[in-house]
Amino acid sequence: MEPHQDGQPDLASAAPQLAAVRRHRRIAWMGFGVFILLIAFAIYRGHLDQQRKRFAGAGPMPVAVARAATRDVPVVIEALGTVTPLATVNVRPQVSGPLVKLAFREGEMVHAGALLAQIDPRPYQAALDQSLGQLETAKAALATARIDLARYKRLLAQDSIATQTYEDQLGTVRQDTAMVDADQAAVETARLNLSYCRITTPVSGLVGLRQVDLGNLVQADQTTPIVTVTEMQPMSVLFTVPENELAEVFRESHAGRPLTVVAYSRDMLHQIATGRLESIDNQINTTTGTLQMRALFDNRSLELFPNEFVNVKLVLRTLKNQLVVPGAAVQNGPSSNFVYVVEPNDTVRLRTVETGPSDGSYIAILKGLKLGETVVTDGADQLRDGAHVRIPGEHPPAGRRKAAWHRRIGKPGGSHA
Repeated sequence: MEPHQDGQPDLASAAPQLAAVRRHRRIAWMGFGVFILLIAFAIYRGHLDQQRKRFAGAGPMPVAVARAATRDVPVVIEALGTVTPLATVNVRPQVSGPLVKLAFREGEMVHAGALLAQIDPRPYQAALDQSLGQLETAKAALATARIDLARYKRLLAQDSIATQTYEDQLGTVRQDTAMVDADQAAVETARLNLSYCRITTPVSGLVGLRQVDLGNLVQADQTTPIVTVTEMQPMSVLFTVPENELAEVFRESHAGRPLTVVAYSRDMLHQIATGRLESIDNQINTTTGTLQMRALFDNRSLELFPNEFVNVKLVLRTLKNQLVVPGAAVQNGPSSNFVYVVEPNDTVRLRTVETGPSDGSYIAILKGLKLGETVVTDGADQLRDGAHVRIPGEHPPAGRRKAAWHRRIGKPGGSHA
């Protein structure tokens, strides 16, 4: 670049050189981009080759299978339930006094009316005796007043006394009668307080851990209970049903048939107990859009425990002799459900099916499958239509054994030389 006479560079003469530099840079960037594309294409091609080998050249894919069969399928509604006792009683004292006896063992079953604890009864026995004495005094006074009233009545008939005297005595009788009634109420109150010294359980159930020790002074209606008794038999389970399924529940319930409810463990692997639908709440929860229901269980073996979470299946009805496959065999497609059917040549064919109700383990197939056909239950996510599969534990067909023997000896269709 030559300078002007005034010492400045000549921009016009440098323009071709700058354009050449820019062109070389563009070519270099384009070459770099092509290089990156070639690398990406090579990686993608290698991935395709791996997939092709996986499905074609890498051998049959091991899968688990099951045959389509017929069985009864219950139509169920699944829900999460909470084991809730019909009665939980916090046993508290109704009178004050020292605790002199605990008549239960923690964790034992007790029957209604059984003695749980004893408060010192002596003060309340003394109060009862005092009330009885006052009652007898009042009764004696009333008897005397009635005798005088009868005498005054005869004298009044003989016009021997004033009418005022008779009426005064009549008032005295009424007053003594009211006194007897008041003393009788005091006796009943004292007797009731004395009975409260014996603390009994109002329900049959399981006794919990004691909250008050022997010898402590307890107060009437104190906050801390002496012990809690929980009714165990029968036992109920509360669960909720979405409002969009209520119409079918009501239809089956109003038909007069008892609806079966089955309780399962949290992992759905173990059936705990079988009961019946007992009652339905009268309002839908607007926050969750569900309706609460109560199922009742005999709980004879105490398999259900209070506040336990269980999975619940409400059985609405049972469909007889339905064509079914394991639920794991049915795959969810973008527009329909499908299964992989195993052909006699150990290839799989994708088959669109129409499904029906499911009991959680098996699902009914309404269309698309025949009785006895074999479907893939495990490994379907690795398959495609026409892929070869291998069922672990099964021997290959005779044709495949012969072909494998020919490959091993190196002479297709011939014998070992």
